[in-house]
Amino acid sequence: MKYVVVSGGVVSGLGKGVTASSIGLILKSCGFRVTAIKIDPYLNIDAGTMSPIEHGEVYVLDDGGEVDLDLGNYERFMDIKLTRENNITTGKVYKHVLEKERRGDYLGKTVQVVPHITDAIQEWIERAAKIPVDGQSGPADVCVIELGGTIGDIESMPFIEALGQFSYRVGSGNFCLIHVSLVPVLNVVGEQKTKPTQHSVKDLRGLGLSPNILACRSTKPLEDNVKAKLSQFCQVPMENVVTLYDCPNIWHIPLLLKEQKAHEAILRVLNLEGIAKEPALEEWSVMAKMSDKLHVPVRIAVVGKYTELLDSYLSLHKALLHASVARRKKLVIDWISATDLEQGVKKENPDAYKAAWKLLKGADGILVPGGFGNRGVEGKILAAKHARENKVPYLGICLGMQLAVIEYARNVLGLPDANSAELDPNTKNPCVVFMPEGSTTHMGGTMRLGSRRTYFQSKDSKSAKLYGNRSFVDERHRHRYEVNPAMVPRFESSGLTFPGKDETGQRMEIVELPNHPFYVGAQFHPEYKSRPGKPSPLFLGLIGAASGELESVLQQICQESVPSRPQPNGKLERVYWKGAATKKPVSVVYSLCDHVYS
Repeated sequence: MKYVVVSGGVVSGLGKGVTASSIGLILKSCGFRVTAIKIDPYLNIDAGTMSPIEHGEVYVLDDGGEVDLDLGNYERFMDIKLTRENNITTGKVYKHVLEKERRGDYLGKTVQVVPHITDAIQEWIERAAKIPVDGQSGPADVCVIELGGTIGDIESMPFIEALGQFSYRVGSGNFCLIHVSLVPVLNVVGEQKTKPTQHSVKDLRGLGLSPNILACRSTKPLEDNVKAKLSQFCQVPMENVVTLYDCPNIWHIPLLLKEQKAHEAILRVLNLEGIAKEPALEEWSVMAKMSDKLHVPVRIAVVGKYTELLDSYLSLHKALLHASVARRKKLVIDWISATDLEQGVKKENPDAYKAAWKLLKGADGILVPGGFGNRGVEGKILAAKHARENKVPYLGICLGMQLAVIEYARNVLGLPDANSAELDPNTKNPCVVFMPEGSTTHMGGTMRLGSRRTYFQSKDSKSAKLYGNRSFVDERHRHRYEVNPAMVPRFESSGLTFPGKDETGQRMEIVELPNHPFYVGAQFHPEYKSRPGKPSPLFLGLIGAASGELESVLQQICQESVPSRPQPNGKLERVYWKGAATKKPVSVVYSLCDHVYS
């Protein structure tokens, strides 16, 4: 196993996660199997109980792990499925060691940070690195490890010490350290300054780690004399100093690394030069460049609770981007604070109220994401009502689905006090109820989490068609409350359908309004499985409907989902109906290299 560690210096927020993801992508394009690990030095066991405003979104994995948002970047860039073991936190490590101490595993020894904590960290890295994440059996070839935080942070010290020991254990030919640092430009001088990076590398060396490669963040490409200076004072070969300057979008970062031959530097350090292929990033390059040239806008209003920090909705943003690029549209997101739509704000802050409603009414589509608690709920319900009554394409996710159901109960079924048991425990018409297996005493890791199966009840719904008329889909969940099954017959008799349910038929997974251009809610989080070039079907439906192209989207999916059959001449033949009116069969023959579209 080869290990590539990405650390960061000078300031936080330099983009270590995107850099690590890009390194993983470029190594994968060289023909290697790649996995990834994120080290978070905080004491929380996981990210599940952390505020999105403070820490960004909580990303959910197939196995139900609630992890740092950087693991979402790894999955999207490398197209892999990680596990909760791939996110190491100080809390997890200390819990593991203290449980061993309580069992008596240390046989009366004094349990210390060194060696017990540092050994546990190294064992965890080796164990997690061997977990297959790409659908194949056996461990990956290369593990990319991102060390969270900034060099010098006190909470990172045990991990840095462990990585220093680990580099010695695995050997220099199996360990590559890439240090991401800042090269600022002072406006007064107009010169790229290397001193912050020099001091950061000095601190890193003092802690027992020496970088093999410097990845320097800057507004513009580094000048040659600046590279030479960094090479001299940081003792890194000049060809191993790469610059990650500001780009139109993050999809350009792997291309920047390739242009500067960063992959060759990594391969040299890891002794992989002889077996690596030339990076195959042609499709990625086309996608990155095309994204910059899109000019036909599609405007989506996101009515959320945590809009002051856009990282709170990072996966949602990326899923919208994937879908809009697939439809050749320039994505424009209007972030609307849900509270600004409420009547109380109309009196307190009329300007904010008017601005929020102006954005909502000008949107081509509306998306209401998940959330917890009462704040902003009435604003989200108003957004759902506006979308339903004015035939504006709507996608509600998790709480956004539940509130669409509540809005329908209030304004169509005539139940003005309809609510969720989460928001009003005393409501007489609970449209949304607490799940029986949920915990009322513990918050962390007690929700319905991870990949769960949704079965389509018919093939006539838009959601079923968007998923290619499959009988079921597996999507990731994160919720404690669900639509009240006792009220479902009343909803269905009034026109609101539930085309997706769980295996028992008692859990409502998808809600849809058939007589609407696009009014869909999902209890699951489809954004977590969206990938560049492989957008989430529900997001593709929202963008298609918002662009007036939903029928075209459904027709394309229908054609691509028809099974192919092999022919004697080594080709694949796919037969589908050209039109329901003519019922005229049309045969289309594809070469074997086109089987990906089958």
